[in-house]
Amino acid sequence: MIFADKLKKERKEKGWSQEELAEKLFVSRQSVSKWENGLNYPSIEIIIKLSDLFGVTIDELLRSDEELTEKVIQDSKQLAHPKLKFLFDVLFLLGVALLIIKLAVLLLNKFTALDFTLYGGSFIWNFGSLIFMIAAGIGSGVLKEKYKQE
Repeated sequence: MIFADKLKKERKEKGWSQEELAEKLFVSRQSVSKWENGLNYPSIEIIIKLSDLFGVTIDELLRSDEELTEKVIQDSKQLAHPKLKFLFDVLFLLGVALLIIKLAVLLLNKFTALDFTLYGGSFIWNFGSLIFMIAAGIGSGVLKEKYKQE
């Protein structure tokens, strides 16, 4: 039995209208209608709520439809590496910040009577931003390719 049929059957066994089920799930009636007509699939969070409402296992809902199972797997892959993506974003922003600070100090020293010194060594200020931004770009690229392969 495909998910759409299973959903409709379970809803009717409970004696609920699409509107009543939608209210219990905090979604629109149109969403329930689309699920029951096989036009769309719910998120994993909704599938868990449906499992609880109908007193069936998540496995019963997922295994009833290969396409739904594949959608849940794909959705979970999108969330598989958020911490790594965040790390690469932070590295990139750190590189940009170093570059902006260096440029600001150079411009202030050139066009004003101020004389700021960049502490920490010339290597960090000359190549740090480049290294951070390249590392972030490579890391993001590797992560993106890994996601495509999965």
